[in-house]
Amino acid sequence: MSTLPSTEPQPSRKQPPSVYTVMLILSVLFLLVAVIAMFIEYQRWAPDYWNTRSAQPSAMVMTVDRVIV
Repeated sequence: MSTLPSTEPQPSRKQPPSVYTVMLILSVLFLLVAVIAMFIEYQRWAPDYWNTRSAQPSAMVMTVDRVIV
């Protein structure tokens, strides 16, 4: 028995992903889901939020006609 390394080519096996790689992939996936959900909510509420033509003020607005210097 020899302790010298073999000169035959070893089949290169792919290492399994580390726990940090899996956590990174999961975080990207969850962020993508969150962005899509926020876009859906924006599409649902944005037309009413930005429409100010029908907004009625709840306080009386007074203007001053003269400026005293």
